[in-house]
Amino acid sequence: MAQAEYVQQTLAGLDPGGDGGIDPALPLYATTFVVVDLETTGGAPDGGGITEIGAVKVRGGEQLGVLATLVNPGQPIPPFITVLTGITQAMLVPAPPIEQVLPSFLEFIADAVLVAHNAPYDVGFLKAACAKHGYRWPNPRVLDTAALARRVLTRDEVPNRKLGTLAAYFRTATQPTHRALDDAKATVDVLHGLIARLGGHRVDTIGDAIEFARAVTPTQRRKRHLADGLPKAPGVYIFRAADDRPLYVGTSVDIATRVRSYFTAAEKRARISEMLAAAERVEAVECAHSLEAEVRELRLIAAHAPPYNRRSKYPERMVWLKLTDEHYPRLSVVRDVSPADRSFLGPFTSRRAAELAAAGFHDAVPLRQCTHKLSLRTVTPACALAELGRCPAPCEHRITPEEYEDRAAAPFRTAAADDPQVVVDALLARIEVLSAAQRYEEAAVVRSRLAAVLRVAVRMQRLNALAGIAELAAARPAARGGWELALVRHGRLAGAGVSPPGVHPRPTLADIRATAETVPAGHGPVPRASAEESERILSWLERPETRLVEMSSGWSSPVRGAGRFRDLLAKAEGSLSHQLSTERS
Repeated sequence: MAQAEYVQQTLAGLDPGGDGGIDPALPLYATTFVVVDLETTGGAPDGGGITEIGAVKVRGGEQLGVLATLVNPGQPIPPFITVLTGITQAMLVPAPPIEQVLPSFLEFIADAVLVAHNAPYDVGFLKAACAKHGYRWPNPRVLDTAALARRVLTRDEVPNRKLGTLAAYFRTATQPTHRALDDAKATVDVLHGLIARLGGHRVDTIGDAIEFARAVTPTQRRKRHLADGLPKAPGVYIFRAADDRPLYVGTSVDIATRVRSYFTAAEKRARISEMLAAAERVEAVECAHSLEAEVRELRLIAAHAPPYNRRSKYPERMVWLKLTDEHYPRLSVVRDVSPADRSFLGPFTSRRAAELAAAGFHDAVPLRQCTHKLSLRTVTPACALAELGRCPAPCEHRITPEEYEDRAAAPFRTAAADDPQVVVDALLARIEVLSAAQRYEEAAVVRSRLAAVLRVAVRMQRLNALAGIAELAAARPAARGGWELALVRHGRLAGAGVSPPGVHPRPTLADIRATAETVPAGHGPVPRASAEESERILSWLERPETRLVEMSSGWSSPVRGAGRFRDLLAKAEGSLSHQLSTERS
């Protein structure tokens, strides 16, 4: 056994996939398994230490091939290993080193599921050896018979899950002897015995078997049938309760695969476990492409407010920061804006975000902060801000409405509609003064306010540009050929479709237009859709591969708009993130 021995009885029917590309829906009887066992010098996997490799390839109960070889570890064998395995130093001197064995072994396991007893140990040594000697680990699917036995067999049947115990229980033809090939052959019989027990658990594919071996909860195992029969297509999935109310809404480019993942060991979120316990069925809504799926998800969440969705549930709770319509206007946080409102910023996701941006404007320009309704005839006593020089005291008529408009209100109006330069310069100057005085915490507060101002100005101008277009048609190459098509009206997705490969997309676009939703014009940057929907559409449109097909009018943003400060915004947000992480650590 000094040289690697490779015996292949038949190649018929071997899986054509490579690089571990085994279809999880492949039935167990059609799956090619390579059962492997290693003998080592002990210790941690560091790229060496392997003294023997034994591997058996099987499919459908038939043995297809065997690979067995001693391996020279390039280091002395501890005496207790020799006592345990019977492998001596003299036996390993003529054996090939692991770097000479790996090519044959990697070829042997290609297109197969790797099986081992206590697989993390064996796989860890093999991966370390590949990494040390420059071989790419093929990342095959791995099935651990020890983990599988823990799920299939009870304590009443076997006292433990050791290979010797399982071999005795299943009466394997070969008994484990702490030699690699014998142990691999014993593991083959154990694997077949365990597979025979999986039918009672409704496990009949390799993907199900691997997930069954992992630490899935009883609820996940009991409800996994909810993923049966779902389409492998882009769309939206809805978990529904016994009374048919939506519990959770999600989206994916492959509904079946995504829903199946909720019933695997990878899903560990407590709220999702609670949701699965209440779910009785899963409804799938197929969509033309990922953009339509994302938009439908947002609309369904907004319409039903599923209890287990956290994001996008209440788009109506957005707020705005508007300049009041009075002789001495002030900033006000409001729930909605009307066509009568001329100057405003938004939408903000929370009142706190709006108040942070308002504080930024108050730092930059002398807008009054009191809520009194001021009269041009009657004088009102000034507040402390006037005494501190932070308010021009229009309440005491120290400033005319024209001067107030020019100094305080106009910079806000300009920042909202066009150029926030005045506000940005004032806040940067304030940060510089505070930093020079070593008042760094106060400077950080002003920096957060600057970020809030720029964030909402950039957002609103992007949304305004899209909302102003009555109709926009765009196309993007589909992954399987053809074109993904989207028809957008006033920032709302009005229609979607996919043109078949090899067919001109114009007829499909005409059909989409004929059946598209009618979307009238409205007021503000999000007149007919939520801000999230318009932003999803913008992200799709701004991808390099997306092509604009038709537009009813030009798509433009102000030349000196807030968009030119994106680098400054990214820098400010990056500094804030670093500050938060530093404080938490």
